[in-house]
Amino acid sequence: MSESSFQDDVLGELGDDKLTEIAGLLGTDTAGAKETVAETVGAMTGDLRQKADADGADGVEVRQAIVEVAEAEPPLEGVAAFGGLGGLGGLLSGGMMAGVLAKVSKPVAAAVSKRTGIPAATISRVIEMLIPVVLAVLARRASRRAAGAGAAPAAGGGGLGDLLGGGRK
Repeated sequence: MSESSFQDDVLGELGDDKLTEIAGLLGTDTAGAKETVAETVGAMTGDLRQKADADGADGVEVRQAIVEVAEAEPPLEGVAAFGGLGGLGGLLSGGMMAGVLAKVSKPVAAAVSKRTGIPAATISRVIEMLIPVVLAVLARRASRRAAGAGAAPAAGGGGLGDLLGGGRK
């Protein structure tokens, strides 16, 4: 059985109301919004994977954030657990992953803007809306993985690939 893609999980978590809101922001329909969200999430996860594999401070920070997500005790249920859109304070025991996602948001917005022609400022607004959703999906996947494994073995380098699914190094 194939696990759903990370983008599919984010789209499912986002729900119709938020997807419609993003479509309005982008000036498109929900199909166009889904495409842009999938592209943006793909760019975010690709950047995270690249940073997690890197040596240096960025790699260490991303790997620590992965461990934090994997070890968080998730009383999390959906986007509401994050205080709605933009409510990033106090996420996941200090929100290290929220900080990591915020750091990658500017280069991701620039890259997605370049590929889609949508202004980077607009993509940045979409990313702000997506961060709590991405965190919710990461937390839920980490929780499922921990329940299935009996522990959260994310201290090794493969943690992010496991959480994002289908990830190759």
